[in-house]
Amino acid sequence: MRAWEIGDSFGLEHLRLVTRPDPEPGPGQVVLEVEACSLNYRDLLMARGEYNPRQPLPLVPLSDGVGRVVAAGDGVDRVKVGDRVAATFAPRWIAGTPSLTEMRATRGGPLPGTLAEKLLLSQEECVAVPEHMSAAEAATLPCAALTAWTAMVELGDVKPGDTVLVLGSGGVSIFGLAIARMLGARVIATSSSDEKLERLRELGAFKTINYRATPEWGKAVRAASGGGVDHVLDVGGAATVAQSVRAVRTGGTVSLIGNLGGRTAELDVVGVFMSYVRLQGVFVGHRKGFESMCRALAEHELHPVIDHVFPFDEAPDAFAHLAEGDHFGKICIST
Repeated sequence: MRAWEIGDSFGLEHLRLVTRPDPEPGPGQVVLEVEACSLNYRDLLMARGEYNPRQPLPLVPLSDGVGRVVAAGDGVDRVKVGDRVAATFAPRWIAGTPSLTEMRATRGGPLPGTLAEKLLLSQEECVAVPEHMSAAEAATLPCAALTAWTAMVELGDVKPGDTVLVLGSGGVSIFGLAIARMLGARVIATSSSDEKLERLRELGAFKTINYRATPEWGKAVRAASGGGVDHVLDVGGAATVAQSVRAVRTGGTVSLIGNLGGRTAELDVVGVFMSYVRLQGVFVGHRKGFESMCRALAEHELHPVIDHVFPFDEAPDAFAHLAEGDHFGKICIST
């Protein structure tokens, strides 16, 4: 089989296409013939050596992938040959609050990722994906979709009539918009692009704010929502958390999801505890949550937003497109 790997050094220029032996399943294992993968910002940081500079190389990158089971070992009873499944991001995290060991064992670093023609998986890390989705659409679910689901459903208790703020137009934010609407909530969205804001309104955002034109967007969100939103999906990290705290209502929740704008921030903690704000870290999610989410997405026939699908042989171009930052929705690779 063929696979892409980050070679002996970090950097997109060191992505290389290699040939590896086809995997054979042992007891409790399956072989997945990969149909599509999707990229997350974490994958770009991993390839550059910015996520974990001590990550052993070579490494097959990417966390998200979906395909068909083509072989199964003895004792496999959760899935069968022919099933279309996704591989979970944290294979050992089945349910509940994760242990440190479960959080550190993640696909695409330190564990091998999905950018290969075949994967060897434990049956415990396989999740059936909605049949109404294409392979590329289903490949967007393991990280971006599940992160938004975990933040709002597993941890956030978003209810009909709530107001949710999403930042930007990346995968988590667009899934956040779609899932919030599915839950009966209304959504405010920000972006620096008026064109993207128009597309976010087409997807159901009732109010949009250009954060470049309105640097104090937290105050603007608070006014637009009538006193603050119930929940913020903060993917910006250091660059956005202070404004997110200003945007949320008394007793509301800010889910800290990403670090697109850096890792370290100054924060007025008085504003947090005086307003009874909950800051919740979100680390993708567990398998049980993934399964619940897939059932809900299938029931509502939700289709993920895809920016572009690259052929397998052009995987480096997919990374470059992600690095440019002009995408709207998910970037995928088809095998």
